[in-house]
Formats: sequence, structure tokens, C-alpha cells
Amino acid sequence: MRPKLPHSGGHGGPTYMLEILESWGYVGMFVASFIAGSVFPFSSEAILAALQVAGLEPLHLFIAATAGNTLGSMFNYWVGTFGRLEWIERYLHVKAEKVHEAQAWMHRYGAWIGILCFLPILGSVIAVTLGYMRANPWLSALAILVGKSLRYAALIYAVSLF
Repeated sequence: MRPKLPHSGGHGGPTYMLEILESWGYVGMFVASFIAGSVFPFSSEAILAALQVAGLEPLHLFIAATAGNTLGSMFNYWVGTFGRLEWIERYLHVKAEKVHEAQAWMHRYGAWIGILCFLPILGSVIAVTLGYMRANPWLSALAILVGKSLRYAALIYAVSLF
């Protein structure tokens, strides 16, 4: 049985937010990670750490976070396949020069550059660029999965030390 969080006594504050996250459990972890993996600014790492400290099973958190974040990046890939740089700039707030930088990296390393999609901000640019350049979607997904897996494994390990 996992420990329950102390009640906040109201409908506000960080404890209340943790109660909501805990009630959503692994589905909440998946959704938070999907959002964080897409171009929307969000921190799945803080949620994962909070849920792990709250007593949720680390392996299940790892699976939910990795799957959600990988699919979030693949959403970015899909948006990039539309190939409209002006849309990418306008709606995703990804600057054209960042896309061009990521294109140069991709020319050098291919779809394996997707491993770096775990990086904050830059990861979204890489995923969009992979789609924009029509990189192999299966190889891109595999590379993204590897990078996301390593990040969440390291985070879960770090949280378990405390």
C-alpha cells in the first residue's frame, strides 16, 4: 500500500495538486508526459518525481512517462510532416533558424539525432525537424524512445536515492 499525501485542508496549494496527480496515477503520468513531449511547455519530470515520492511504482511510472513523452515527440514529428515552416513558426513557436540548425545535425547524424529529443526546448525542435525532413518515422521513433527512456531511468534512479 502506498502512502497517502497529507490533506491540504482546501482546494489549493501544492499538496492539493499532488492529490489530484496521485488520483490520476499512471494515466496522469502518461498525459503529463505526452503534453511535455509535445511543443507545449510542461514539466513531466516534476510530476514523475512527485508521484514516485508519493509511492507509485517506479517501473510503471517509467513506462507511462516514456510512452507518453515518446508519443508527444511523435506528435511533433507528425506536425513537422506538414512541411510548412511558417506554420511551425507561427503555431508551434519554433524559430526557422532552430529548424535549420536541427536540419544540419540531421544531415550529419540522420534520424538518430532523435535520441536528443529528451532535451528541454531543443527536443521539440528536433522532433518537428525530423518530421519536416521526412526522416524514417520508425527509426525516428526508436531513437526518440531510446533518449526518453534514458532520461526517465536516470530521473527515477535519482529520486530513489533521496
